[in-house]
Amino acid sequence: MIFHARAQNPPKCDDQRFNDPFVDKIAGNWSAAGNIGGDSVTYHFKGSWELDHQFMVLTFADTAAQPQYTAQVFIGYDCVSERYVCHWLDNFGGRFSETLGFGIRQGNTLEFRFEYPDGPFINQLIYNEKEDTWKMHTTTKNQNGVWVTFGDICLRRIR
Repeated sequence: MIFHARAQNPPKCDDQRFNDPFVDKIAGNWSAAGNIGGDSVTYHFKGSWELDHQFMVLTFADTAAQPQYTAQVFIGYDCVSERYVCHWLDNFGGRFSETLGFGIRQGNTLEFRFEYPDGPFINQLIYNEKEDTWKMHTTTKNQNGVWVTFGDICLRRIR
């Protein structure tokens, strides 16, 4: 995976706001279902611009009456470094939120790489323009140093 390439069609940075028509496509309400770590999951999922349009915030929680997993994911763009940034905050607490993800866009894929203390982790957000759906594909390195799928989640827009 090439990870040091410049962003394709970088967002505009002339007015100090994060203006990215590609990222804007994830705004709205979504149903999300798939597999994480071998378990089937379903989430309530929402994308919205926050903090004076500096971050697209993805908010999601599993569909249980008392959710076991909740997260807020902040996606922004660093115009100086010409790369996307991702702050992943969830109910696992501060230890797992210490690592900042850095990303690039290639075509309809926005790929973030996180260098966690226990190994690298890649999260790809892949947009299907024809169906107006997103796929969140995540991979990690196992104990043998081999990239393996951690999860796949499909997002379908709620109309």
